[in-house]
Amino acid sequence: MATIEVGARVRVKESVVVYHHPEHRNEAFDVKGKEGEVLEILTDWNGRPVSANLPVNVLFFVGKKKFKAHFRPEELEILS
Repeated sequence: MATIEVGARVRVKESVVVYHHPEHRNEAFDVKGKEGEVLEILTDWNGRPVSANLPVNVLFFVGKKKFKAHFRPEELEILS
């Protein structure tokens, strides 16, 4: 299994519901199948190690808008 790295293109492979999608604000929206880019993998905060529940921060583009969401590594598949 490949390791997810910053800058990797990824696709959400499991059903994950978010409420902050730009076109569906405050409504349940499933991002399964959406593609984005890994912005960061959270391993520390202010120089101290942390064990985040959702450590992979992904940036998605929706038309001219963007939004970010956090995921577990197993919820994502690497595209290239």
